[in-house]
Amino acid sequence: MLKFAPLLAAILYGLAFYQFSAWRTRRQLSSRSTELADPAMTRVMAPMALALGVPRIKVYLYEIAQVNGLAAPDGRIFLTRGFYNRFRQGDVTAEELASVVAHELGHVALGHSRRRMIDFSGQNAIRVAGGMILSRLIPGFGPAIANLLTGLLAARLSRQDEYEADAYAAALLTRAGIGTEPQKALFRKLEALTQSGTPAPAWFLSHPKTAERIAAIETLERRWVPQDR
Repeated sequence: MLKFAPLLAAILYGLAFYQFSAWRTRRQLSSRSTELADPAMTRVMAPMALALGVPRIKVYLYEIAQVNGLAAPDGRIFLTRGFYNRFRQGDVTAEELASVVAHELGHVALGHSRRRMIDFSGQNAIRVAGGMILSRLIPGFGPAIANLLTGLLAARLSRQDEYEADAYAAALLTRAGIGTEPQKALFRKLEALTQSGTPAPAWFLSHPKTAERIAAIETLERRWVPQDR
């Protein structure tokens, strides 16, 4: 039993750390955000709300300069001030920004926050176990290799979540009559909007590559179009 104590401790630490991080994130978001009140965005999101069977979709404006959208652990949807400013400047359309909201709604609806909590705890246990085993095989390098392998696993799971949220958004946008073109158009703009530098190797990325995300959506579209017999 004692030999499993480090693994149990790692799992409990992972759960506790995730809960603390979620609490800290909620607190920070609440202190630096207000509900978005923009008539153009309200009009575009109205069909999305109708498709979901809710009166309206609440979106909050997070006062940071970065271009991003996020779903908080408590289910709230946020757009950053930097992203909203790009919309006001005409760099992003209301429909494109609505596709970000649809994507984040996908994270909430599919329970990705809860899944990340479980994954994080499991990855922490893998990191500890892997470090112990590899330290015996490769003294001095075991923990570093275990951290690297765990990071690769985390990136792969994150990419899976992004594909799922993309698919949810595509379905919602299609049902709302907006379609997927704004979603795909925004993907093509993201690198310039976020001013990202040299891309990391694909296996280190927490988000799929733009071309792969667009291709996945187009595959869904082909499935949804009735085939002539």
